Amino acid sequence: MNRYILFLFILILLSSCEDNAPLPILGETEVVNGLEVPHAIRDFSFFNQDSVIITNENFAGNIYVADFFFTSCPSICPVVTKQMLRIYETFQNQNVNLVSYTMDPKRDIPAKLKSYAEKLEVSAPKWQFLTGEKDKLHEIAADYFSIVIEDDEAPGGFNHSGYLLLVDKNRHIRSFCIGTDEDEVTEFIKDIKKLLAEDEK
Repeated sequence: MNRYILFLFILILLSSCEDNAPLPILGETEVVNGLEVPHAIRDFSFFNQDSVIITNENFAGNIYVADFFFTSCPSICPVVTKQMLRIYETFQNQNVNLVSYTMDPKRDIPAKLKSYAEKLEVSAPKWQFLTGEKDKLHEIAADYFSIVIEDDEAPGGFNHSGYLLLVDKNRHIRSFCIGTDEDEVTEFIKDIKKLLAEDEK
């Protein structure tokens, strides 16, 4: 996502911060057959930490929080994962799932992701760690407005954004935050609660 789109993305978010307003649907709309279609996450099919194929259908009826990471990341991933764990614990008994896509599938095979999840003391289906074809993983990152760029000079070999993104039951992104900022994550958790309340109406 270029800087202009990112600016528009943030502007839309900031313009809809009234406490009583519903969370916005983020992203650009497309016109299909004369109708405006909001941005949505595409169909996907990846393997989770248990070597089970996971698709969008696994999240039908639930909202979820997504991020992009890799297990050998020496920079921001451990900080972001700590905040994802915070969300996991906050919503452990509610209809909120977590999805972590690896950007390094060559090393992050299901067994590696399984070990990583066990160290965190988390499990599927509540928290899915997904791997698969590199090109498809990197392509879907764009749907989540996340930056995933291979770079030999970057720590661990990847430039990445560290965003956490809230996705509703219809695959629409409704909120996001910088996963390395604890205060932003606190506000993000409020948005998750707000979306849960909307779904209960």
